[in-house]
Amino acid sequence: MGTLNALMGLAQQALMADQAALNITANNVANQNTPGYTRQVVEWQENDSVTIGSLVLGTGASAQGVSQRDRVLEQRVQQQIQTQSQSSALQNALSQIQNIFGISSTSTSASSTQLGSALNSFFNSLSALAANPSDTPTRQAVISAAQNLAGAFNAASNQMQQVSSGLNQQVSGDVDQVNGLLSTIASLNQKISTTSPDADAGVLEDQRQQAIAQLSQYIGLDQITNENNQITLTTTNGAVLVSGDQSYSITTANVGGATHLYAGIPPQDVTSGISGGDLGGALQVRDHLLPQYQSSLDELAYQVGTQVNTVNAGGLDGTGAVGGNLFNLPSTASGAAGYITVATTDPAAIAAAATGEGATGAGNAQALAALATGTTFSGQTPSTYLSNLLGQIGSDTASAISDNTAQQAALSQLTSQRNALSGVSLDEEAANLTNYQRAYQAAAKVFSITDELMASALNLGVDSAVS
Repeated sequence: MGTLNALMGLAQQALMADQAALNITANNVANQNTPGYTRQVVEWQENDSVTIGSLVLGTGASAQGVSQRDRVLEQRVQQQIQTQSQSSALQNALSQIQNIFGISSTSTSASSTQLGSALNSFFNSLSALAANPSDTPTRQAVISAAQNLAGAFNAASNQMQQVSSGLNQQVSGDVDQVNGLLSTIASLNQKISTTSPDADAGVLEDQRQQAIAQLSQYIGLDQITNENNQITLTTTNGAVLVSGDQSYSITTANVGGATHLYAGIPPQDVTSGISGGDLGGALQVRDHLLPQYQSSLDELAYQVGTQVNTVNAGGLDGTGAVGGNLFNLPSTASGAAGYITVATTDPAAIAAAATGEGATGAGNAQALAALATGTTFSGQTPSTYLSNLLGQIGSDTASAISDNTAQQAALSQLTSQRNALSGVSLDEEAANLTNYQRAYQAAAKVFSITDELMASALNLGVDSAVS
């Protein structure tokens, strides 16, 4: 009877282990589409044997699920998400700036843009005036061309300010998302340290990895695994975001019209040090690239306006008086593109004649028209200066597009590597189900036969009575 009892126990143990294996496989199948799920494999372990005299008897096996997780590979994926998200944000913002000027990644011709066309039209109108300085419609055409040029500068500057404002809103929205995820990760840290401080935490760890992956879309991170299976998260410049079961929210403040970020213990301005994620890309454009483009645009507007004003003041207008300013400008180049306006609507205010020529002369009009081919813009003509600015914007945008494509490809490759290890393969799970089903059936058969043997032993070989 002892032997039959042992056999019955072995059959029961086998049934339980096979049932556990079936449950693990079924759970994999059920979660094949669950974001962040890490598949489990069945780990079989032989139970301790029992020694009776000189006889060593096995006591069966047990089965448990083990998550197929590579922490190093998971961190590489998360880091690549940060890089790809930054390049994507950079591309999107630069594409908006590119659209302001009407250029594309394949064409940066200044003459085909609104601003380039307005600049050329203005200088062409001055050339026409040099040929017919006393004609009122020709003078009026100069005023109209000047208004169109100022309007083009204003429009480009205002739209660039709108892009900057949009990036401020993007930064604020990202911070809200980041803070919510930080709280989630801290809570999961606490649960993991309580339930599984020394081993893989299964579902809880899946949830934490998924939350960190989502967080990586917004901000660059460094992470350290601590005791009790907890994780500390910091920004790339070292400000603590999560430590154990505590999260430290990022706060924002308006500094000079820009949204700045404060993080760490105690909170400090970390705006300039943020990289990675959507925040890194948005801040790179808002704080570095956009100011460069705006400064160049302001410089062009200021130089054009200042030089036209200077030359016009050196001639005689239609009434024979000394010419005045044609453009209103700020005292410095800063903000000139947004501020520039035409100072007069009177066609006679244009000083076409040079001093000593009389009111019908064209010497000063020729000097005004010659500004188009002058090289006083850092050794460049106005059109060349604008072409270089637009070329820089187009080049930066094309580079961002190319980089984002490469980063996306790298992320896809790393994700495929992770999925090969941690993802669910339905073909593999189907084969496992068949294998565990047969093992379960075999264990059930052992159980059934043992049951018959025990019944036969109790009945002393008689088929009736106890069954």
